Amino acid sequence: MKKKLLSLLVAGVLVTGVLTGCGGGTGEATKEETTTAAASEDTDTQASQDEDTEQEVIKIAASPTPHAEILAKAKEILAGQGYDLQVTEFEDYVQPNEVVESGEYDANYFQHIPYLDSFNEEKGTHIVNAGGIHYEPFGIYPGTKNSLDDIADGDTIAVPNDTTNEARALLLLQDNGIITLKEGAGLAATVNDIAENPRNIKIIELEAAQVARVVEENAFVVLNGNYALEAGFSVAKDALAYEKSDSEAAKTYVNIIGVKEGNENNAAIKALVDVLKSEEIKTYINDTYDGAVIPFEE
Repeated sequence: MKKKLLSLLVAGVLVTGVLTGCGGGTGEATKEETTTAAASEDTDTQASQDEDTEQEVIKIAASPTPHAEILAKAKEILAGQGYDLQVTEFEDYVQPNEVVESGEYDANYFQHIPYLDSFNEEKGTHIVNAGGIHYEPFGIYPGTKNSLDDIADGDTIAVPNDTTNEARALLLLQDNGIITLKEGAGLAATVNDIAENPRNIKIIELEAAQVARVVEENAFVVLNGNYALEAGFSVAKDALAYEKSDSEAAKTYVNIIGVKEGNENNAAIKALVDVLKSEEIKTYINDTYDGAVIPFEE
């Protein structure tokens, strides 16, 4: 009887041990589940935070130089303001307006106002100016002579022959006392609008890209910024005179941010324009383009 009682007590202890072991196992499982739940909660919290800090995308179409280069600098600044500026380069002057009109892109940066106005009229589009950023000045450059003080009777000066660029060239010559245009000729001026030419200067009209190639054949040449750079001229160092920021041409031919009408006051667009007009971007432009691109001052 005592042996049976002892056996039962031993069995009871063994059963208790087994149950205690299972209880311990259950405790470990509960701890693991708690850890997993906590990790899941952390992941959800992080996802929520990522969603809260997700940057707003601004899609912009631009010409490669200098527009896309300037935008690349602006992208760094805008990232700190919660915007992801996505820049696509276009080689032509048609698609950038078409993709903004269609809503595929938010803005473009490649054109001046006269071109924009002409495009809208011809294509029936509704692109508007959201802000002027820079202009590319026309300059008078040395040819066979190195100073405008040396200009003499019968000298020749080469200018671009297309309507827009010829008018700018003639206005620049007028601003420097070389010729006088008829009153009101303005940005539509041609050689037929020259009213006074006291030194009998001969204006040589050439396709814009050809002007830089005749520097050794003319006393002076008049070039816009990009052709001057291509010809190896430094606008800041080599131009004998160039359009000033307050000139009629600079104000008219300022390169702008174009958007579809109704979007010009969009917060993202205003942030983009503000950054492009910031001192940091102005400094970048002045340091990078040696006067061939000049920040526009309102």
